[in-house]
Amino acid sequence: MQLGMIGLGRMGANMVRRLISGGHRCIVYNRTPDKVKEFINEGATGTTSLDEFVSKLSKPRVAWIMVPSGDPTEQMVLALGERMEPGDIIVDGGNSYYKDDVRRAKLLKGKGIHYVDVGTSGGIWGRERGYCLMIGGETDTVKHLLPLFKTLAPGRGEISRTPGRENTESTAEHGYLHCGPNGAGHFVKMIHNGIEYGMMQAYAEGFDILKNANSENLPEDCQYNFNFADIAEVWRRGSVVGSWLLDLTAMALLENPTLSDYSGFVQDSGEGRWTIMAAIEEGVPANVLSAALYTRFRSRQEHTFAEKLLSAMRFKFGGHVEYPVKG
Repeated sequence: MQLGMIGLGRMGANMVRRLISGGHRCIVYNRTPDKVKEFINEGATGTTSLDEFVSKLSKPRVAWIMVPSGDPTEQMVLALGERMEPGDIIVDGGNSYYKDDVRRAKLLKGKGIHYVDVGTSGGIWGRERGYCLMIGGETDTVKHLLPLFKTLAPGRGEISRTPGRENTESTAEHGYLHCGPNGAGHFVKMIHNGIEYGMMQAYAEGFDILKNANSENLPEDCQYNFNFADIAEVWRRGSVVGSWLLDLTAMALLENPTLSDYSGFVQDSGEGRWTIMAAIEEGVPANVLSAALYTRFRSRQEHTFAEKLLSAMRFKFGGHVEYPVKG
């Protein structure tokens, strides 16, 4: 299947590589021409302008956007909307706010252009592991895109089936799911990332307590000097707190037990805030997720070992580079 990819950053680049290896034909566009040249050498068709990009797509055109959320995505959707025709499809695979999806879908529908929002999780490891895809949009449009979703998603792999799943027809166990109409995909991804904040915070606080187990505040015979990398490793083996985040934590602690390469300045990319906003609108208590978000705010004023571990996890799964350590 042919598609066009706009944005060749950490996520978009590896998604194109996975799609090409899966037999799809990719038209690519990026504001940095050198990136486009790189992908021409890898089998993609490069373009130097949006007009050329759209002209090289076969009808019905599929343009997948992987640029930063907010204004960059908004401007790109509007620009494509001016160039594409009825029956064409625009896919936003970034981390947009779900209410923006609803608005954009209505705007494009008036022009006969279809809009699909795809919450995409997998970080810098997605090329190898596959991407978890949470999809919102019209049923027929989503069905048209299934070949792309099947290639990008990890598939069932070696993960054991949930008992009873053999009696269902859902695509969920293959790593992609049509969650509902426009906005539903990014709504589910928003909550996914809110949960991610809470899980990361739990690991970070736990290891911070381990680090301070040799504190002078404790009786001398109750002070311990723990090997954090070994503890993370043993927890990976049969523990109920095992997870991919813990795998990445173990890697970071083995490479640098003191986390001296990390500043402890922890960004939030928006989804955590939107999750709390949704909880407030729904009247749903979200104590843990709220606390995790506020801790990220505080990390920009003072930095603990816990914040450094949060930075380490973000770098490991997503390649996110926090503010540098100041000497």
